[in-house]
Amino acid sequence: MIGRTIGPYKVSELIGRGGMGEVFRGVDTNLGREVALKVLPPDLAKDPDRLARFEREARVLASLQHQNIAAIYGLEKVDDQPVLAMELALGEDLSTRLLAGPLPINEIEKITRQLAKGMEFAHEQGIVHRDLKPANVKVAGDGRVKILDFGLARAFSGDSSGDSASGSSFN
Repeated sequence: MIGRTIGPYKVSELIGRGGMGEVFRGVDTNLGREVALKVLPPDLAKDPDRLARFEREARVLASLQHQNIAAIYGLEKVDDQPVLAMELALGEDLSTRLLAGPLPINEIEKITRQLAKGMEFAHEQGIVHRDLKPANVKVAGDGRVKILDFGLARAFSGDSSGDSASGSSFN
């Protein structure tokens, strides 16, 4: 994937792996900004449930525009693989920070306030994250917090199925 171009995004390096695929750093060649590109591997892209979950994550992120939630820029497709183009959240994930030992109380307060604001906003939009953990929280060098990975998110209001992804599938 490194060196490939997906839509306007040029892939530069692998930055993470998870249950839903790989995340790469890239550059939006139109706007000159760095992005994160989450790629659903071919074997998972053939699984209707995994594909629906990936597409649901894109729709959920598109509905959540908040300073403490990593933004989505687009949904692309390359060789039948869906790709989410997202804000590149810089810094360490909270799990890495916690491995270094206890955080000072003022830092805990700053982080938890931002987490609460982001989650409150999501809940106001009818979205429950369902996978909030230190590995899904990035803390930038200046202390700004970004909540990541809404792949397990569900709608909780006005949707008896619990699935926030009704409507057409990704083309």
